[in-house]
Amino acid sequence: MLFVLAGILGFITIAGLGFAFAGGDSAQAKAAKRAQVIAKGGERQASVRAKAAASTPDARRQAILKALKDQERKQKKASLSIAARLQAAGLGENVKMFWIVSGVLGLFVAMIILLLGQSPLVAIGAGFAAGAGLPRWVLGFLANGRTQKFTAAFADAVDIIVRGIKSGLPVHDCLKIIGKECPEPLAGEFRILTENVAMGVPMDAALEKMYERMPTNELRFFSIVLAIQQKTGGNLAEALGNLSTVLRARKLMKEKIKALSAEAVASAFIIGCLPPGVVTLISVTSPAYMAPMFTDPRGHLMLLVSAVWMSIGIFVMRNMINFKF
Repeated sequence: MLFVLAGILGFITIAGLGFAFAGGDSAQAKAAKRAQVIAKGGERQASVRAKAAASTPDARRQAILKALKDQERKQKKASLSIAARLQAAGLGENVKMFWIVSGVLGLFVAMIILLLGQSPLVAIGAGFAAGAGLPRWVLGFLANGRTQKFTAAFADAVDIIVRGIKSGLPVHDCLKIIGKECPEPLAGEFRILTENVAMGVPMDAALEKMYERMPTNELRFFSIVLAIQQKTGGNLAEALGNLSTVLRARKLMKEKIKALSAEAVASAFIIGCLPPGVVTLISVTSPAYMAPMFTDPRGHLMLLVSAVWMSIGIFVMRNMINFKF
């Protein structure tokens, strides 16, 4: 009996020593577990602090500034392409047709100049100017006119969204009202926007496509406000109301700048039109006096140099009176 008890006590002793040295949680293991628990709690607190910091006014301003810089880079890239100008003018995206029309127009003008008895150099210059310059000028004129109409009515569209949200309507229904009630091209662009959203396109992606078709600062501000509101929450009606106030203030500032710079614009227009006008008048009143300018090679060279210098002067004056804000 004593032998059995001694064996049991020996087994318990050996098992206890083994458990103490090899099994169970040592002090270091317990300390490591406590450290992990504390670290996880610190991570949770850090994530909570990061979310709280992201919702502060400074963080929102930084996010808006970053989004504005990204949108500005995209706008600069888009405004230089023919496809973007065609979309802004509402002419689709057929860039190949634009280049075909430009080439045909250039060849037609060059042939007309040759049939009038002018030198091939003059015909090539006139054909290049007509093919490369005139279509671009017409496209830019159409795009600017359509963009101005869009911008002029955009503040009213934002007010419609604000009143609809305050009355309890969803944002999508407010956008549909804009597509029905507002003038073109604003109504057409918002109809395309609502159709894209109805087909399952996210709002930010649909606004991005709309910005590609109509790259204006007002639309950029609108898309940024919606994006920030979706991420951080807040009163959308109040944010859009503030945006409408800013847009109307920008419009008023633009009109003031236009009034103050009217004299400089008129002076630049008169100075730019004076040399061609004088040459035309002299050619009509005294054709023999101006004939060597158009028949002699030295006159052709003088006309070419004059055209280059006039182009440089018009470009400089245009940049001096072109106020961007």
